[in-house]
Amino acid sequence: MRSQGFRRFMLGDYKKMAEIIQTYSQTKQLNKGKELHAQLLRVGFPLCTFLSNHLINMYSKCGVVEYAFNLFDKISQRNVVSWTAMITGFSQNLRLSEAVKAFSQMRIAGENPTQFAFSSVIKGCSSLRLIEFGKQMHCLALKVGFDLDIYVGSNVADMYSKCGVLVDACKCFEEMPCKDEVLWTAMIDGFAKNGEFEAALLAYKKMNKDEVVIDPHVLCTTLNACAAVKAHKFGKCLHSSVVKLGFESKLVLGNALVDVYSKAGDMESASKVFEIVSEYKNIVSFSSLISGYVEMDRTDEALDVFVELRRQGIDPNEFTFSSLLKACANQAALEQGTQLHTQVVKLGIDGDPCICSCLVDMYGKCGLLDHSIRVFEETRNPTEIAWNSLLNVIAQHGLGKEAMRMFDKMVHIVKPNEITFVSLLVGCSHAGLVEEGLNYFYNMEKTYGVVPREEHYNCVIDLLGRARRLKEAEEFISSMPFEPNAYGWCSFLGACRLCGDAERGKLAAEKLLKLEPENSGALVLLSNLHAKEQKWEEVRSLRKMMRDGNVHKLPGYSWVDVGNKTHIFGVQDWSHPQHKEIYKKLDSLLDQIKEAGYAPFTDSIPLAMDDNEKERFLHHHSERIAIAFALISMAPGKPIIVKKNLRVCADCHSAIKYISKVVGRKIIVRDNSRFHHFADGFCSCQDYW
Repeated sequence: MRSQGFRRFMLGDYKKMAEIIQTYSQTKQLNKGKELHAQLLRVGFPLCTFLSNHLINMYSKCGVVEYAFNLFDKISQRNVVSWTAMITGFSQNLRLSEAVKAFSQMRIAGENPTQFAFSSVIKGCSSLRLIEFGKQMHCLALKVGFDLDIYVGSNVADMYSKCGVLVDACKCFEEMPCKDEVLWTAMIDGFAKNGEFEAALLAYKKMNKDEVVIDPHVLCTTLNACAAVKAHKFGKCLHSSVVKLGFESKLVLGNALVDVYSKAGDMESASKVFEIVSEYKNIVSFSSLISGYVEMDRTDEALDVFVELRRQGIDPNEFTFSSLLKACANQAALEQGTQLHTQVVKLGIDGDPCICSCLVDMYGKCGLLDHSIRVFEETRNPTEIAWNSLLNVIAQHGLGKEAMRMFDKMVHIVKPNEITFVSLLVGCSHAGLVEEGLNYFYNMEKTYGVVPREEHYNCVIDLLGRARRLKEAEEFISSMPFEPNAYGWCSFLGACRLCGDAERGKLAAEKLLKLEPENSGALVLLSNLHAKEQKWEEVRSLRKMMRDGNVHKLPGYSWVDVGNKTHIFGVQDWSHPQHKEIYKKLDSLLDQIKEAGYAPFTDSIPLAMDDNEKERFLHHHSERIAIAFALISMAPGKPIIVKKNLRVCADCHSAIKYISKVVGRKIIVRDNSRFHHFADGFCSCQDYW
């Protein structure tokens, strides 16, 4: 009786039944929808196309597209609504290739697609990057008169931008008579995703001027564009809009704001936003803040945020670790870097290509090249990033021939790029492999298709300069397609100092100071050149110029990690709590190395003072103080790793060779350009640096 009543109800009101199915569809009540469908089948009621279309729509929106397709397959008389419902269902459930296929079958069946079918299939083309098929859809939309439909137009613009054809996306956008928030968002999103960040910001300004509704998605996209170009002022304006529109508690916008402020170096604002979203913050929030601190060289604060992240039970991801490992590499913080490596292994993400590259870089910059090589060798299918990281650390350690061997292996596996050749040329420069370096430079475009850029030309200037081939370096500069940048002139000036060529040095210094008026290094190097020739008037004149221009020489300092603490020392530094023990050790070392044959190279101090004063000054250089401290603080046999912000002077280089011999310890010094491995009275650079 109940079934008969249900049947009579059905026969009486198709429209009412369709409304019930639509309600189930909107409220995602899949089970009730299935019960209704079952009752229809149980009473033997033949489903009409009208109700079948509603059921297809309901199943699609509830995420069971297989049920929708089975029902669609059974419809004997499909109409345009049936096809549209099925195509839309496939698209909504990300079965994009099936949506495209269904659209093609619809055309074969002779049905004219609706604007909704067009929109769905064009979405599929966007996601699958089917640009040619997408163009065909655009042409068909023009033919049937849907080209100016806002839904179709928005999706066409989005498809072109996602496929990287921004010119066509812009044409489509301009041709639309009515531009709603969806179309504007598609364009802003397209500009941002194609790296046209300034265009994205300009589009947002126009959208705002046209008083189009601003939603969280478009704000998020625009904030990402701000972060990319470090548009701090624009970001603050967007922050005001976020607050005014009541979106401040939305996590995705909070994360985007943290990223904007972090990339612009405004860590105070970034921290404030981070605290506002404290209830909801996730790994993205933490990673953005950590990345900001790392970029500002505030490593301790970055590590503090990481500790808080772990305390809250949030698992870090590859982006978090990449930022922190980069910080450890820059600071040569081996202890923290090793601890991070342990956590990476525990979380099972040690196979991530980006993390592997960062680990290679971190161990290399901490002086442990053998660890870098081991990490690289344990990496499955290393990418060009990992290869370049390894090449770079090998070059920084001055192992030019090893860099060449590694390059020969690399080219059989991955294609070298611009970064590869920078590392290769640096390796050749540090090892004195001039002809090999020149050969790589002149063949990089012809053999590997890599066009030499500014940094490659700088490397060649450095290569020739270190080899004291000043005339060739000068001729090379003259033949360059552009003027050298500050780095290039600085390399040439350094070479002039090595060769004692004051005339060329003066020219290089003038060029360098034009580019960087605040560069104290240029004046110091030029002063050293004049001092070498004992032209004390010129030296005094340059010193006065520095004082009058408020230009200060960058002070030299060295640091060494003992346990979990970094100890920093300056020249003639008496501030350390253990200074008495340190200087006692220094004096003892001086006696030992003199006995072993060390003779102070007082000419390395370009000042008018007697040799005894010079010797005392050299004896108290920061790297020697750091080594003395390490010797009294670290367990015997453990390698000593010292970092210095300036180039190691010739006298300290000589002294450390002797120290390594008399104490029987390996000493690794990282200065501002390379690594020196001292052992048994020798240095890995073979006195070429």
